[in-house]
Amino acid sequence: MTSTPIQSRRRLPSLGRGRRTAGALAVLGLVVAAGCSSDGPTSSAEAAPTSTADAREYDFSAVEPIVEAFLAEHDLEGAGLVVVEKDDGIVSEQYFGEFDADRVSLVASASKMVTAGVLARLADQDLLDLDQPIAEYVDWAAGHNPEITVAQLLSGSSGLVGLLPTPAYGPYLCQFLPTAELEVCAATAWATPEDDGAIVPPDTEFRYGGVQWQIAGAVAESVSGKTWSQLLEETYIAPCGVESLGYNNHWTQLGAGGFGYPAGFDGDVGVLAPTENPHMEGGLYIQPADYAQLLLMQLRDGRCGDTQVLEPESVERMQTDRIGEVFGGETMTGTGYGFGWWVDRDDSDRITDAGAYGTVPWLDLDGGFGAYLVLEAEAELGMSLAAELYEPVEDAVTAAR
Repeated sequence: MTSTPIQSRRRLPSLGRGRRTAGALAVLGLVVAAGCSSDGPTSSAEAAPTSTADAREYDFSAVEPIVEAFLAEHDLEGAGLVVVEKDDGIVSEQYFGEFDADRVSLVASASKMVTAGVLARLADQDLLDLDQPIAEYVDWAAGHNPEITVAQLLSGSSGLVGLLPTPAYGPYLCQFLPTAELEVCAATAWATPEDDGAIVPPDTEFRYGGVQWQIAGAVAESVSGKTWSQLLEETYIAPCGVESLGYNNHWTQLGAGGFGYPAGFDGDVGVLAPTENPHMEGGLYIQPADYAQLLLMQLRDGRCGDTQVLEPESVERMQTDRIGEVFGGETMTGTGYGFGWWVDRDDSDRITDAGAYGTVPWLDLDGGFGAYLVLEAEAELGMSLAAELYEPVEDAVTAAR
């Protein structure tokens, strides 16, 4: 199957203000987590080159049997895979089983890279210094945790309690409540006494996820004077045309209290109640090709089309292993971590932003390509399938060149 760049897909309105080893896969599945179809893959019939005059041909047929066998083995409903190349744009869209280009999926922790980009843009606009204490920007931050910065919040090194090992840490439960308000939740969590033994000094330990992301989002709203949905519109939706993108806080809605994909969500964002407390680290919903456009922006030094959304230096900072550089830290899988990106510390030059539901975006920074894999399952399955796809996707991109 020869795939060419795809552009067409149905748009939906935005809602709300919101190569690893096998052993590492199992651990990472736990970290991002705190029906089989015989139908073949589908792709859009409207294909057109997006960049180079002499379009290269990409053959991703080797991907099909891998994905089909994986779906059959694990009795999964379907999958989507969109591949991007820095110069040629979207070079392949493949959909399997019940999935198609119009499907809107909740992506859980694959939200983090997107959220971090909003904060990075505010820094580009000189509305925020990521390395200054947030107490300089919001009144409610005075008196507690005086040294914590947004850079520490986004890199899991703030010292605040993370999503793991205590996702149900009492003072931070507001992060999962759609009836809460973002700034109130952030201020409440921030005021947790430092002497309760749960908080450690910043830049001493990596702690994945948690309310630190809600705090970052609240700072973003405060310094900009805009709601999260307005910031999304200005950062991504208008310049990148990703109109299916939105945030909600679904974790206690539709029976979604755990880390399994919520059975009550079939892609209709209208079933989610509007919220003023969008979940910053895990509330994103989006169509596959729209997420792929955001990956392209990361590959293209912050540009969407002719618009410079993020400065190249900000993109590089997001993708850099901050915890390794600043305090020699590492994650529980031995990788590094930037702003929402897991950073491999081997020769692959790969970064990922995997989610609890099996969504895995990845970029090969040295190779200038990436992909967005979406399942509606669980983290370990997504990472396992992605590990099988890294090589055939790279081989197809390399062959086209």
